[in-house]
Amino acid sequence: MQPKEPAREGRLPEDTDAQSIELNESAVDLQDVLSGDFDASQGDESPVAYKRVLPPQQDMPKLHKVLAQAGVGSRLDMERLILEGRVSVNNEPAHVGQRIKFGDTVRVNGKPIRVTIAPPPMRVLAYHKPVGEVVTHDDPQNRPTVFRKLPRLHQGKWQSVGRLDLNTEGLLLFSNSGQLANQLMHPRFGLEREYAVRVLGTVTDESKQRLTSGIELEDGPAQFLTLSEGGGEGANTWYKVTIAEGRNREVRRLFEAVGHAVSRLIRIRYGSVVLPRGLRRGTWVELSPRDVGQLAAAVGLDANPEPVRRPGSKGPGRAPGRPTGRSPNASQRRGPAGGASARSGGGQPDPMRTSLGYIGADTIAQQRKAQQQAKKRFKR
Repeated sequence: MQPKEPAREGRLPEDTDAQSIELNESAVDLQDVLSGDFDASQGDESPVAYKRVLPPQQDMPKLHKVLAQAGVGSRLDMERLILEGRVSVNNEPAHVGQRIKFGDTVRVNGKPIRVTIAPPPMRVLAYHKPVGEVVTHDDPQNRPTVFRKLPRLHQGKWQSVGRLDLNTEGLLLFSNSGQLANQLMHPRFGLEREYAVRVLGTVTDESKQRLTSGIELEDGPAQFLTLSEGGGEGANTWYKVTIAEGRNREVRRLFEAVGHAVSRLIRIRYGSVVLPRGLRRGTWVELSPRDVGQLAAAVGLDANPEPVRRPGSKGPGRAPGRPTGRSPNASQRRGPAGGASARSGGGQPDPMRTSLGYIGADTIAQQRKAQQQAKKRFKR
């Protein structure tokens, strides 16, 4: 039985026995923002403290174990060879207890050894970015970055799926797979971004027509796929918009082009991954393996590639993240709660829609059940 992954600040432990729930009941929508529930859920209540359990590092096995599995000798014999300095990793002397990762070159007595190491599994985080954080690993102005709150990876690094500017909040996805991140951003798949936008004043019907038919910006034409009014108070009005691109400050620039300044901008959906209701600013939740598999398949990738023998294997293993040849199903049409409209000239396929609901439903169900169980334990 595998031990559960450690709980970190901003994350709830997984419960693989959780029952699925409808995602539409757990996704942030414009009505949550208008009613005040969105901001009310971001209270100062401290997260429940969970017991930290160290998981096995399956993607970084110990060197002597890998050599024994490769048939070089017993584990004790391998430890002795390592102590004698007869084993090297990437042309550097090995040490007892050393862990190796996918892509490392192992030699015994100068001879390359064929070892089988599984590439690290694809992981995806859904992060609720607050205003004031920048999406960069190294900021010259020393401003807080989104990466400082993410869990540490033993190999590789987190890559953001797109960006949100300093004054924009909401859903931001991260993956340890650069190929998955690039595919999710690629214009070929046309994954929609949905935002709740508060602007000064009310957009006229003529301006709405311009925003949805196309406006020439300094870096080319741009348009909203959908634009619906959500109401508001005083001089401010809320709108829900969808866009199929990720150009710099595109939503803000479109509204500015028709004379309206954006005073608040919240991304509530990326493709079919939604901002979970109750996920606090500055915290994250990791998508379940089932959700990650659906997400990868939607852009033609395999979330569980076969192990690859290193080096010079004659086996049939394939490289990690290699496209599987599957393409998004163009017959599937988007229809999330809150209404969905199509591009002019026909409906837009939603490659991330599945027969089981929108991607993320399994993760949110597990999160909610784990949260309820944690509260019960805390009260005891």
